[in-house]
Amino acid sequence: MKITRKSFLRAVGGGGVASGLGALMPVSLFAAAQAEKKRRPTITSVEAAPFSVPLRSLAKVAFAVPVNADNVLVRLRTSDGTVGYGEVSAYSPVMSETQASDLALARPLGSLLLGRDPFELPRLLDAMIATSPASGGIIAAFEMALWDLCGKIAGQPVYRLLGAARDSFETDCTVFLNPPEEMARLAVEFVREGFPAIKIKLGEAPGLDIERVRAIREAVGPNVQLRCDANEGWSVSDALVALRGIAPYGLQFCEQPVKAWDWNGLHHVRAGSPVPIMADEAVHSPHDAIEGLRHDAFDMINIKLLKAGGVLPAVRLAHIAAAANVPCMVGCMAETRLALTAAAHVVMSQAIIRWADLDAYHEMTVDPCSGGMKVERGVVTLPDTPGLGVEMDPAIVRKLQAVA
Repeated sequence: MKITRKSFLRAVGGGGVASGLGALMPVSLFAAAQAEKKRRPTITSVEAAPFSVPLRSLAKVAFAVPVNADNVLVRLRTSDGTVGYGEVSAYSPVMSETQASDLALARPLGSLLLGRDPFELPRLLDAMIATSPASGGIIAAFEMALWDLCGKIAGQPVYRLLGAARDSFETDCTVFLNPPEEMARLAVEFVREGFPAIKIKLGEAPGLDIERVRAIREAVGPNVQLRCDANEGWSVSDALVALRGIAPYGLQFCEQPVKAWDWNGLHHVRAGSPVPIMADEAVHSPHDAIEGLRHDAFDMINIKLLKAGGVLPAVRLAHIAAAANVPCMVGCMAETRLALTAAAHVVMSQAIIRWADLDAYHEMTVDPCSGGMKVERGVVTLPDTPGLGVEMDPAIVRKLQAVA
């Protein structure tokens, strides 16, 4: 029997399940923890450092705020010398965090981890959320460092601890807001690099946005997959005009056409749009996903580790989506390949995740990471290295300072 949205909502009691998910531990992580009982290393140091990566362009989106790679690196070390890394890219319009606020929170959050077993990850995550419930990005950085530790201690890549669902996947490449002819030129360049799909930033005047899509479709031809993202930029009426205007150009979906808080507006747009609607900024948590399902407001969900609060919250979102037969994408903001690799581990582990937008590295003028996810002609693969499988530039690592 096929599960419908209504039957799913009845089964979960309209949303109460979201609060109960926090106590659940992935079976594979539990098994790894049991296997490592004799070893039982504990966290002995917590460090953090700010770092910024220059971008190739302004990376303009409809928020009218350029995406900046002003990030924070965290490092956890255990009593047996195992090291785990995590990263947050503090993007204020989505997460209400800054590089400075994340550094300030590193001390109280990091103090919760000292002396603890990394395999207590779900309980440690709950403690961090209770300390600062609106700070998903910096919590995600600590949480992915915990996963890195668990994988290294267990001798397994993180996606195997989560449950491997695939061996590789495709990512798109994003064309940011510019005049139509410049966006078309960039799209052709990305297609020549081998990317199978182009994500088009929209969210300004409907007429201009329609012209952008038309120019890109004519430039790349009929066989390249196109998808778009309005980043909350349209009103409900403008969204319907724009979506009906771009529909003839064969877009897979449109992300977040209206404001994140406007569930009724998103429902109205979805009901009248010929292009499927994907929720992004509207869905941070499992509770948000259930609220959106209740409003019948989207066809898909874009999961991002930093707005979700880490690997485990992202997996919980994917489980809710799978139960409701809602396909997902995993996206990014301005992370380096460290956090992008953590996101790739989630994609590898969840069959309901059908698309990926893990291209932030493409805009960076330098790569501060070694190892980790590899992208060749738009296809992402992961090394079979324990943990996340990423090492950081020693110049950044030398800046780390104890925060707890």
